[in-house]
Amino acid sequence: MARLKEYYKKDVAPALMKKFGYKSVMQIPKLDKIVINVGCGEARDNAKVIDAINIDLAAITGQKPVVCKAKKSVANFKLREGMNIGVKVTLRGERMYEFLDRLFNVALPRVRDFRGINANSFDGRGNYNMGIKEQLIFPEIQYDKIDKVRGMDICFVTTANTDEEARELLTLMGAPFAK
Repeated sequence: MARLKEYYKKDVAPALMKKFGYKSVMQIPKLDKIVINVGCGEARDNAKVIDAINIDLAAITGQKPVVCKAKKSVANFKLREGMNIGVKVTLRGERMYEFLDRLFNVALPRVRDFRGINANSFDGRGNYNMGIKEQLIFPEIQYDKIDKVRGMDICFVTTANTDEEARELLTLMGAPFAK
């Protein structure tokens, strides 16, 4: 939604500039993209699983997902090179802000016993990763239509150089970090 993007320009960017003392507006960290990934090991046995994940991810993000294929063969996992093993979506621009808004304000509060997201999941370069155990927390998913409860990994890629800058950026964008 345009609301979050306008909020970033009007409130978040000046607050970050003031807190970290940036000389130029180009130094202010911003959200670059959000990558949502669903890895699915059972797809090697049943090809219809990938179709079900595609439908769910398309409903959640509003964008067509890309099927990920295995790069190497692994005998222990009964995996051959080129087999479908997951689905991912990369969100940028307007869809990214809309998804962020729905995730923080609608989906995460629907998690049972939710106390906030882990504030230690930064990678050292200003990117944040989190996992969701079930896709049912999104209002777009109907409980009757799903075949199996699946989780997903969500990666927030920012232009921040440090974890502290990225944490402050996501906090100002509305991320419900645990106290």
